[in-house]
This record gives sequence, C-alpha cells and structure tokens, in this order.
Amino acid sequence: MELTTHLINDTINLYKWALTIADKRVEKWPLMDNPLPTLAISSSYLLFLWLGPKYMQNREPFQLKKTLILYNFSMVVFNFFICKELFLAARAAGYSYICQSVDYSDDPNEVRIAAALWWYFISKGVEYLDTVFFILRKKFNQVSFLHVYHHCTMFTLWWIGIKWVAGGQSFFGAHMNAAIHVLMYLYYGLASFGPKIQKYLWWKKYLTVIQMIQFHVTIGHTALSLYMDCEFPHWMHYALICYALTFIALFGNFYYQTYRRTPRQPREPKASKALSNGVSNGLSKGLGNGAVVVVGGKVEEKERSSGVDNGNGRRKRKGRAKRD
Repeated sequence: MELTTHLINDTINLYKWALTIADKRVEKWPLMDNPLPTLAISSSYLLFLWLGPKYMQNREPFQLKKTLILYNFSMVVFNFFICKELFLAARAAGYSYICQSVDYSDDPNEVRIAAALWWYFISKGVEYLDTVFFILRKKFNQVSFLHVYHHCTMFTLWWIGIKWVAGGQSFFGAHMNAAIHVLMYLYYGLASFGPKIQKYLWWKKYLTVIQMIQFHVTIGHTALSLYMDCEFPHWMHYALICYALTFIALFGNFYYQTYRRTPRQPREPKASKALSNGVSNGLSKGLGNGAVVVVGGKVEEKERSSGVDNGNGRRKRKGRAKRD
C-alpha cells in the first residue's frame, strides 16, 4: 500500500513539473487545460464499443447513406484545411523538413501552426464517428483491433503533442497524415453512393500501401532527427518510432490477410474427384457407355439415347419413334 501511495505521489509531482514546461500558448484552448476531458471522450468511445453492439443486436441496421456522404466529404474538407494551413504556415515560418525545433513565441506563423495542429487533434476525436457509424450499420466486422487501436490512441496521444510540442517537428507527421486522410475520406465518400460508384473504386488497397509508406517515412524522418541531434524532445522521438512500428505490424498484417493471403480451398469429395478425372479424360471409365451426372452429391449413370438396355432386355432404336 505504501509503495502504491509513493507511486501515485511521484506521478502527480512529475505531471506538475511537466506542466511548467508545457506550451503556454495552448493552455486556455478547448480541451487543453487538463487531460480529463480527452480521457473522458476516449472512455466514452470504449464504452460505446461495448454497449453499441448490444443495443443493435435485435434491431435493423441503419442505412445512413446521406449522413455518410455528408460526413465523409466534410472530413475531406476538414483534412484539406489542416494540410493547407500547415503547409502555408510552415513555409511562411521558414520551417525545415529535416530538423525543426519548437518556437513557443507568439509569432503569427508559429501560432498558426499550433492552431492547425490543434485542429488536427480535434479531427482525431471527430473520427470516432467512423466506429459509431460502423456499429449503427451493424458492420461489426469492420471494428477490428487495428481500427480501435488507431482511433483511440491517436486522439489520446495527440493531446500530449499539442500540450508540449505544438510546432517544430510535430508539423511533419500531421501534415503527411492529413494529406492521406483527404484521399481516404474521398474514397469513403465516393463509396457511400453505392454499387454504381463502388465498381470504379479500384484503388482501395493502395490506400493501405500509402499508409504503410507513411509509417516508414515517419520512422526514417525521426531516426534522422535523432542522428542529427535535432533540438526536439528525444523521448518523443523514441516514443514515435515505437508507435509507428506497431502500426507497421498491424497494417502489414491487415494488408496480407486482405489482399495477399490465398483462401484455403475446400477438399473435394472422392466421388467429385473421380467425376472430374472422367470428364478431363473425355471418358466415363468403369461406368459403361452411360453419361455421368451428379445428383445430390452422388455419382449416377444415365442411359444414352443411342441404344442402352432400358431395363426390359430391349434396345432403343435410333431415329423417330413408332406411332401407336
């Protein structure tokens, strides 16, 4: 018990010390005063993951076609806005894409970058609606571990990023991810129109490839910053590399299971195998001159019209039948 008390006190003291080096520009912004609102939203999300399927179990799935079209194209605009703001503000501030320290001043361009990163953090909270719509439509198979892990951790961990490093190297990953989400939500928005449009959306798997490339670029960029001893919190660099590795493993597994893995073929029954061999040879060996058919999974012999014993010792004649 005493050890637990010491651990709690040390954690509280560490948090209080960390607040002294936090970004003063963002402390009064919505959700940024303390982590409790963000944790409450994420906890509500996890609670819905448990209660939502129970609520929908005996109900018809919602269609939500118009809602999905509006939502997905709104997210296209939202992510494009974030991407545009980060690009223009970083360019105006003379940012380096190789190594950029955080400037905590009230320079208009630096505040603009911090604001764009805050909107990026907010967008990760809005993306919780992806899961809500899946559950309301009873697409439970879409709510995988990868899906939940990605959504829940991104929103929660980016609170730390905005609180302490709303600028500098942080802009690189957010800028790249927002651009990819423009493409991703564009795909989902078009797919929401239904089968008439979906048949033209051949590029779904390439979204996964682009996301995996993103994580490799993130690791390379972060490792280069460490090698150059860039003036940016090193503990965040190491944490980012570990985090990106988890995504590479999870997205790699998803890509393999979805696009590369060959489904196991069911074993053929022996009768079926004998039939396929007979057909491939052009003969029906061992079954006389009868034609082979399969009825109810069984192989049967059917008499030919060209003269087969019809059961009374006579043979059918070729040609037209006699009239009575």
